[in-house]
This record gives sequence, C-alpha cells and structure tokens, in this order.
Amino acid sequence: MIDLDDIDRQLIRALCEDATQSAGALGRASGLSQPATWRRIKRLREAGVFGARRVDLDLEALGFGVTVFLGVKLATKGRVSLDDFERAVRAIPEVQTVQHVLGLFDYRLRVVAQDLPDFERVLRRRIMTLPGVGNVEANVVLSEETLPGPL
Repeated sequence: MIDLDDIDRQLIRALCEDATQSAGALGRASGLSQPATWRRIKRLREAGVFGARRVDLDLEALGFGVTVFLGVKLATKGRVSLDDFERAVRAIPEVQTVQHVLGLFDYRLRVVAQDLPDFERVLRRRIMTLPGVGNVEANVVLSEETLPGPL
C-alpha cells in the first residue's frame, strides 16, 4: 500500500474524471509545477495505483441498450468445472465482466445486449449452455451512475 497525501488524492480524482488531462493542467489545478505533477503521477503508476488505460465506451451509442447482471450458480463444483466455466464464459463477446464471488451465486456476470430479445438469445444459446451452469438470476440495469470511490 502506498502512502497518499491530499494532493495525490486530488490528482487521482481528477484523472478518474478525465484521464486525458496533461500534467501541466493537473499541476495548475493542484498548485504544482508540471514536472512535480508528472513525478507524482509516475510514482502512482509505478506503485500500481493506476491499472490499464482504457476507453470508456458509450454502449447505447454502439447499439447495446440493455445491461444485465447475472448471478450464476454452478450445478457441479470442483476445480475442473470452475476452469471450464471461466474459459467458456470469457469467449462470449456480450459478457463484459466475470466475477468469481462468495454468496448465493458462484459467479456474477455483466452482460450487454441490443435489447431484451437479444439478451434472451444470449442467455439461452450461450450462457445456459456453458459447462456446469445450474441456476441463473438476472437483474436488468435500469440506470447506472459511476462514483469516484473512497478517495
């Protein structure tokens, strides 16, 4: 774990809002010079605070109007069935996130589809045919807001 001061937290929050900001712009907003800001960002990156750089896609603009969280309980347990399930589910393009979880379900999946009939097709033809799938529970996302987290 890295020690963070208020300026580090301010930089992290600013980059979470807009990761394309230059070190100069971030420095002006936080009262630092561009080189000092760049060194802080480099230190945070090297410490693993920042993961991979990604583009935040507008799924609706791409034609994916439905997002569903699926709880999946496997019918059979064991290392082989977990590996088989994970390998197969990662091959489904509509599945955006695969989380192995504790609780009522074994996995939580984030699935996108064009609309509800398209989701039904993905569910019936792709997800329900995965190795070891038992019970599935779907929660359709009505709205979503991304929050900056605990910083």
